[in-house]
Amino acid sequence: MKISELRLSRRSVAMTLAFAGMVSLAIGAHAALNMRALDAAKAIAAEQSADAAHRPSRIALVIGNGHYPDANAPLAQPINDARGLTAALRKNGFDVDVIEDATKDDMTRAVERLKSRVKPDSVVMLFFGGFGIEAGGESYMIPVDAAIWKERDVRHNAVSVESVLEAMKEQGACAKLVVLDASRRNPYERRFRTYSHGLAPIAAPDNALILTSATPGKVADDGGGDHSVLVGELLDNLRVQQALAETIFNKTRIAISRASDGAQVPSVSSSLMEEVRLGSAEEKAGS
Repeated sequence: MKISELRLSRRSVAMTLAFAGMVSLAIGAHAALNMRALDAAKAIAAEQSADAAHRPSRIALVIGNGHYPDANAPLAQPINDARGLTAALRKNGFDVDVIEDATKDDMTRAVERLKSRVKPDSVVMLFFGGFGIEAGGESYMIPVDAAIWKERDVRHNAVSVESVLEAMKEQGACAKLVVLDASRRNPYERRFRTYSHGLAPIAAPDNALILTSATPGKVADDGGGDHSVLVGELLDNLRVQQALAETIFNKTRIAISRASDGAQVPSVSSSLMEEVRLGSAEEKAGS
């Protein structure tokens, strides 16, 4: 082999080795970057997991009953109200179980599902739209299949609001929110010896906030909108970013009272001992 060829061969080998070294360095650098990116992703995931672990769970049971066989006509708004409120609560991070035109069995099973999901750090919300009746000093949510001929039938064929609140309390919910849009003149009252007007006062257990569409013993008209007066105003107030639940309920009460010139005055009772924030996280404050 000639000397010139030998030199060329050595130069080629050197260049090949240099190129291989550069490639190896590049691969090593790329691997290091990938490891850093993977470590960063793991750190972020761990942080998000820790945040989620410390964030109180939010669960809700939403019931809209509109088609009662004993009523003169279907209630037009409760199902729309249930759907609208469900969408708003889901934007607020609530895990919502929604049922429409619920029978007694439907409602009983839904309450059991709710109980099974409540944890000691849970914020729990109940909404009921439909007919509500006061019986024996308690307020009852009426299923669509309720067979009610006497006042005592209410206790056997309906679901007590107080019983649901007690279930939330037994499971250790840290905050209990209730919205009852059920202060309507019920279709069974002519069967009773005495007229049943509206709902009974609901004693709020510890750390509870309760909003009803009218003061105890009063009934309210539905109005002509897609949503009831109560839910329409409540949905508007839920659009304010991260507002306090107590503020939202009170603003709803005041707005309806003023708009109706005192003809409809919702009731708010609170025993909250901590701040519970609602309001859409997707909207700007004041929008």
